[in-house]
Amino acid sequence: MPAYKDQLNRIINLPAAPKRIISIVPSQTELLFYLGLSDEVIGITKFCIHPADKFNSITKVGGTKKLDMELIKQLNPDLIIANKEENERGQVEELIKHYPVWISDISNLTEALDMIEQVGELVGKREAATRLNNLIKNEFDQLSPPAAKLKVAYFIWRKPYMVAGNGTFINDLLQKCGVTNVFEKDRYPEITADELIAANPDVVFLSSEPYPFKQKHIEEFRELLPNAKIVLVDGEMFSWYGNRLLYAPKYFIELLTQLKSMQSGSNR
Repeated sequence: MPAYKDQLNRIINLPAAPKRIISIVPSQTELLFYLGLSDEVIGITKFCIHPADKFNSITKVGGTKKLDMELIKQLNPDLIIANKEENERGQVEELIKHYPVWISDISNLTEALDMIEQVGELVGKREAATRLNNLIKNEFDQLSPPAAKLKVAYFIWRKPYMVAGNGTFINDLLQKCGVTNVFEKDRYPEITADELIAANPDVVFLSSEPYPFKQKHIEEFRELLPNAKIVLVDGEMFSWYGNRLLYAPKYFIELLTQLKSMQSGSNR
């Protein structure tokens, strides 16, 4: 029986190539379809919105942190793809009692590429995964960080304010962009308005997920930081660690160009 290690160093035994896969991680769901597993994926979460043409036709097994365990039992998967951070630990531990569960644990680009390689091997798509990783690496090689480092605060939540800090995948991609995260606390700390003002970022990124920041929230931050640039950003580009990484570097280049233009305008 073939044995595989997940990113928590757990051994996963699969008697054969999986034919009934449930993915409870949106970015990894998209990856499975990219690798060509349209027929094998039988269950996804309500947040697995990519690819759009698959979303409506595949059974939803709840949300990433609130799964329909009975429905999963009915689907009888031979593999479940999960993530340490995105899924609720108690539910994943319950699933492990009944099914092979491969768990990713990703806090930087290197670990994301490792996940792609391992998932590719797990589902019999090793060559496709290796090709994808080479494409992603080539795209990231095009990133040219600005000479002057901008100080950035990256918001993921409102009421309470929460930001991406050290040890997160988002923070690693911010570093790849050549900017400095003004909040060095670990993971996703809550912060106060006073702490934000004291941090004095040049730029505030308001992410589209998990909190859906919109144009209407920009003024709220302008009142706190009248001299900072407040920018809405695509959260998928900063936090999805599957094949969406193919498009992230180009997005980052456009974003940095936009910020440079905003800086030039403010200096006139």
